[in-house]
Amino acid sequence: MPVTRDIPATYRGPGRVVRRLLAAGHREDRALAYLMAGCVLMFLAQLPRLAREAHLTGQELNMLMGASLMAWVFVAPLMLYCVAALSHIVAKLMRGRGTWYSARIALFWALLASSPLVLLNGLVAGFIGPGLELQLVGLAWISVFAWFWIGGMLAAEKGAV
Repeated sequence: MPVTRDIPATYRGPGRVVRRLLAAGHREDRALAYLMAGCVLMFLAQLPRLAREAHLTGQELNMLMGASLMAWVFVAPLMLYCVAALSHIVAKLMRGRGTWYSARIALFWALLASSPLVLLNGLVAGFIGPGLELQLVGLAWISVFAWFWIGGMLAAEKGAV
């Protein structure tokens, strides 16, 4: 199923989608594509907020965008690989039967599937700015991301795939 159909399907059942992704076989290129797409979308979501910050403070927008690009496209993927490894170790301690790959897919897919809310969060940060609205959208994103990740990890670590 294409990514554009899998993302809405994840909102109905994250475990089901992760099981389907894992049933397609061990495809490290696909895991990396999910990770990089999610990180690029996270970077793009920052742009409205960065433009607002540059306008209000007089900072150079290109410098802010460069730092955000470096953080999200080069550093964050490495950190997310470490987080996936740690989550797999914790799952193994709790008698999980998944693989390193299944832990990566669960995390990377959760990041990519929750990206519509990240983009909304970026728009709210850029157009409305700090306030209750931004906090509510941020809370919604964190909640959905956690739901997708935990649901995906439960499906991945059951070892039924």
